[in-house]
Amino acid sequence: MITNIKYKNSFYYADLTKPLDISIPIHSEGVSAWGLKQPIIEPVRSKDWVGDTNQGSPVNFNNIFFNPHAHSTHTECLGHISKTKESLNDTLRSFFFISKLISVKPKKKYNDCVITKHTLSPLISKDDNIDALIIRTLPNLEKKKSQNYTNTNPIYLLEEAARYLSEININHLLIDVPSIDKEDDNGALSSHKAFWNFSGTLRYGSTITELIYVPEKICDGLYLLNLQFIPFQNDASPSRPVLFKLEKNNAL
Repeated sequence: MITNIKYKNSFYYADLTKPLDISIPIHSEGVSAWGLKQPIIEPVRSKDWVGDTNQGSPVNFNNIFFNPHAHSTHTECLGHISKTKESLNDTLRSFFFISKLISVKPKKKYNDCVITKHTLSPLISKDDNIDALIIRTLPNLEKKKSQNYTNTNPIYLLEEAARYLSEININHLLIDVPSIDKEDDNGALSSHKAFWNFSGTLRYGSTITELIYVPEKICDGLYLLNLQFIPFQNDASPSRPVLFKLEKNNAL
């Protein structure tokens, strides 16, 4: 199934039968962060019944205990840091976006690895005119899919970088780290605030998706992004960003 898209006065097409999933699933041996233990997936138990077909039940019937910010690819809205606690389910009502995937090597700053405005500006600008930016950090290790990030001081964006993305109208930011802010920043959350423009007109429709994983086989470039999420009434939800490669359609 092919869909045609006009972008910057040219036509592109995406093959919707060739999805590229860049999410990390929730499972009991998966990714974790923020001091939380791994998710718990276990059958419901009552006095004389266990929801497990291997224990005599006709069905598998599990409870799942997890935190979206710590245990999976997740998408968050302004409500993540605002006092009004907006819900992602109310603020994100479109689900397909023109996007660009870039790979970046963080810079060393004291004991941190950071993404700066200078890192991003050669790779993305307002002239790109895209809705979503996907950042793959280098090195791109497989352990990103199962790492315990607690007390590891992961890569993060400097405030200047987040502000730059806001200024060039990136509405949806996706990245393969637990947070765009420093793990321990004493609650400043300066990059979240810069991206959502807390000092000016708030960017209610914009989202941040963290803890993605972009396999090596997916090349940098333009994609159609389908940003799927569970419709929780919450500031954030587990999400499944899926990419479709955009190819130039010379026939149109």
